Amino acid sequence: MYTSATPPREVKIGDAAAFAGTTPRAIRHYHQIGLLPEPERGGDGHRRYAYDDMIRLLWIRKMSEAGISLDDMRAAFDEARDIEDVLGRLEETLAAQEADIKRQRAAVQRLRAEGSPLGLLSPLVTDRLSHLPSDALRPSDLDALLVTERIFGPLGAAIQASVFITLATHPGLRAEADRLDAADATLDDTVDPHDPQVEELAAQHCAHHKALHQAIEAAGLDEAEEKLFEIYDADLTGDEEDTQMSAFEAVTKMPYGFSAARTRCVELTEQLLAGDLSTDS
Repeated sequence: MYTSATPPREVKIGDAAAFAGTTPRAIRHYHQIGLLPEPERGGDGHRRYAYDDMIRLLWIRKMSEAGISLDDMRAAFDEARDIEDVLGRLEETLAAQEADIKRQRAAVQRLRAEGSPLGLLSPLVTDRLSHLPSDALRPSDLDALLVTERIFGPLGAAIQASVFITLATHPGLRAEADRLDAADATLDDTVDPHDPQVEELAAQHCAHHKALHQAIEAAGLDEAEEKLFEIYDADLTGDEEDTQMSAFEAVTKMPYGFSAARTRCVELTEQLLAGDLSTDS
């Protein structure tokens, strides 16, 4: 039996949403921000949407698919802003999104190539370490590089990579680093910060640091570090200062949970290293 379909004069919010390809919740949001006039409620307490409302909803969907923000839609409907201004800002947004996608794709490619979280670090860091065997870097090494990159940026982490290259290629230095890490772990809250073992451990850290530095120089890694400055300067886009947290601010926000004894050990080590530097100069 043939039934004639007679279009309704008005429809409820559910039907309006279904036809426009959106949701009742989204339509209510459009009402709240003034993007879509809110129709009066009928005798049954429901809002009814007419032809003009549906046209507005369809245009909203089309503009949303084009990436136009809700605020810009409202301005365009109200003719409060030149459409060229809206489109110009939209083009800038899309260009930024394309740049983000390009960076994300490069990160995924590096991650697949490395087969480890190393690929998620900046190319400056990844390139320095990519020649090492897959098992040469420990998770704690990558953690340290991750923190350094956040505090001092890609250049700082790329320079720190010399330490991990040296540890990966010098078993004796790696063993000493492991021993010192284990000794650090014993400096818990039960140890007096002025216990003689704290000063002794700081001296051992200082000696290990100097041995690392000598190995870095012997391998020519310090010369590679000099070239990093040229590479990094060439890759700067000018936006880094806007997105990079200052080193001081980052350090004050990174929790380590060191005991008082371990904190003093770190401070004494830094003092000893600073003293050696002033003596050498």
